[in-house]
Formats: sequence, structure tokens, C-alpha cells
Amino acid sequence: MSSHHKEHQLAIALLSLRLSVFLVMFVWTLDKFINPDHAARIFENFYKIGGLGNEAFYLIGAVQLLIVLGFVAGFKKRWTYGLVLFLHSVSTFSSFRQYLDPFNNLLFFAAFPMLAACFTLYYLRKHDTLWAIDSP
Repeated sequence: MSSHHKEHQLAIALLSLRLSVFLVMFVWTLDKFINPDHAARIFENFYKIGGLGNEAFYLIGAVQLLIVLGFVAGFKKRWTYGLVLFLHSVSTFSSFRQYLDPFNNLLFFAAFPMLAACFTLYYLRKHDTLWAIDSP
């Protein structure tokens, strides 16, 4: 198998990761616009940040939307991929209480393969070239 073929296979695999991580992050972002009360409960329960109004979630959502759109476009990969990795890391580790009761919180464990996907995309970002604005 030629090295070009291997690079193309890697690029396809990384694109599939980028699109699937984007889907989750995009819905997570939309939640701040569509259901800011839900976002407020998450911020209070998981991040211990309470008292934010809808306007704060619209602002947070707007910033997050810029990040995830840059991420899915493969724009400024060091920054957008890094920020997505950071955001998902905070989300994953702030849920630590749910991991202590795994059989009542099984869906929380899906955060770990997604965290691995975010890390993989950041680590291999120079190889993530398909449909990416910043490609070598």
C-alpha cells in the first residue's frame, strides 16, 4: 500500500471523527440557544456556576458556535481543535460524580471515547486534511 493511500485513509478516518465530534458539540451549543434553562441547570450542577441569565447563555453559545464552526471547517486547527478538546475535557471531568455510580449513569461514559477522539484530532491535526480550510 502506498504512503499516499495510507495518508488518504488516515484523512478519511480523521474527517469522520471531526464530523461526529462536531455533531455532538453543535447540539451542545444549540442547547444554549434553544433551552437556556437546561444550560443553566448544567452550569449550576456540574460547574458550580449559578445565577446566569439567558443573555449569558446566548453569549456563551455564540462563542461556542464560532469555535465549533471553525473546528468543523478545519480552521486554525491548533486553536479550534485545542479549544474543543479543552471544552470536552472540562465537561467530562466535571461529571466525575456520575462515574462513581456507573450503572445508573452509563451514558456519561460515552464522554471518554469522545474525549479520545478530540485528543486524536488535536494530536493528528496536520493529517486532518479533507474538507479542511487549513490543509498543508
